[in-house]
Amino acid sequence: QVRLVESGGGLVRAGGSLRLSCSASGTTYSFVVMSWYRQVPGKQRELVATLGPDLDTFYADSVKGRFTISRGVGKNTVYLQMNSLNLEDTANYYCYSQYGPNEYWGQGTQVTVSS
Repeated sequence: QVRLVESGGGLVRAGGSLRLSCSASGTTYSFVVMSWYRQVPGKQRELVATLGPDLDTFYADSVKGRFTISRGVGKNTVYLQMNSLNLEDTANYYCYSQYGPNEYWGQGTQVTVSS
């Protein structure tokens, strides 16, 4: 059973930076897709960034140019570098991965941006 564990969330001032980490355990395979989603209470979960198996990337328009998704040295670790954070980035951030046909979610890490 694959388990995803996120870390790196916290409180940061607007304009600041945070780096989220997502580590997958329970598998020796490389992921098909690893993504970061975020959710604000009362709203749908939205895709923030995706990293494909060939390290191709996709970003939501709202974070393009500010966020960077990358793979760690350990191939089942993914980072989300978040720069120039603004109040609208406040959300619970979730790691998502796909291994073969199966999908997995982490428990989420809260990011709060203050003015």
